Amino acid sequence: MNGLLTIALKLLANDRGKFNTLILGIAFAVFLMMQMTCMFAGLMQRTGSDILNINAKMWVMDPSLNSQVDDIPLPDFVLDNVRSIEGVKYAVPLFTGGGLAKLSDGRYQAVNIIGLDDATLFGRPKLLEGNIYAIYNDDGYIVINDAEYEKMDGAVIGTTFEVNDNRGVIVGIGEALVGGLFGTPTLYTTFRRAITALPVTRYTTSFILVEPKSVDHIDLIKKKVAELGYRALTQEEFYVKNRNYYLFKTGLGINVMVMTMISFVVGLSIAGQTFYTFVLENIQEFGALKAIGCKRKELIQIILFQASVVGFLGYGYGVLLSSSVIALAKLQVHNYAALVTFGNLFMTFCMVLVIVAFSSYLGIRKVTRIDPFDIFRG
Repeated sequence: MNGLLTIALKLLANDRGKFNTLILGIAFAVFLMMQMTCMFAGLMQRTGSDILNINAKMWVMDPSLNSQVDDIPLPDFVLDNVRSIEGVKYAVPLFTGGGLAKLSDGRYQAVNIIGLDDATLFGRPKLLEGNIYAIYNDDGYIVINDAEYEKMDGAVIGTTFEVNDNRGVIVGIGEALVGGLFGTPTLYTTFRRAITALPVTRYTTSFILVEPKSVDHIDLIKKKVAELGYRALTQEEFYVKNRNYYLFKTGLGINVMVMTMISFVVGLSIAGQTFYTFVLENIQEFGALKAIGCKRKELIQIILFQASVVGFLGYGYGVLLSSSVIALAKLQVHNYAALVTFGNLFMTFCMVLVIVAFSSYLGIRKVTRIDPFDIFRG
């Protein structure tokens, strides 16, 4: 068996040009699939940026809410009832809304405003500059330094602007774990200031953030909130719900998935055709092996081994190339959303296995039908 694999490897690497072409074909397919799946993962993560950045263990919301950007206010009594539930360590209100900021040069810029609980400031961002307690100053706001930060005309501490004719002052510059997707800068302020600056409905609480006393109390909290007619979700559950909304109920997820499948079909075609051409060009060698007594099973093992070697080398080089391109792109383009995850790597690996199996099938069909007499007669 070792001798057969040695022969298979020598046949494969005998012509360096063909060998490199095979690896390049797989690597190009992997590169395409990695780019699309990583971009998809990055976009899906950014749709739930507020959920990840605020980092609350549980979220209470209206049951008809689909995503984090939906604005369905909760009545005031819900907060009081949630705080009274056994197992709730504390619960605080959160306001999220969109507004127009009038900058110092007179230009208007759409912004996402998050109002934190005045007493605890739960969910506050990590500050790069400034003091968190300055948010209690008159008209104090914290701006997030992410890909959309420049749209605030490079705001610094002390920069003034207006929101709905209400004066705002930048008192801090924060950073976010995950940048937003929708191209709007994010401002943090207190709950009271947010509902004063923006037009609001009769109820003003967008979400209730809950800290359970322990993991064991989560199911009880969900049950009690459901009895009130509302829904409580853990951070992971809310993130998945938000992601599934964009994945299945908007064109964003479907279009990226279609592009991923197209890249897979392209890779499958390139790899299959290239490997089949390799088998045809080495048909005499395979005929000679069959003539000296190589069995059908052993020929299949040779083909599978060659396809696996090419597939795994191509996978490694493709992942390396894709990861390098993503890393370099993020250094130059701050709002580039691609994200390399274990899920992407595993999905691409499974696709490579399919490509290897398809390529092997094409080669096996040709090799097992060889008649050694025809080879030597030629």
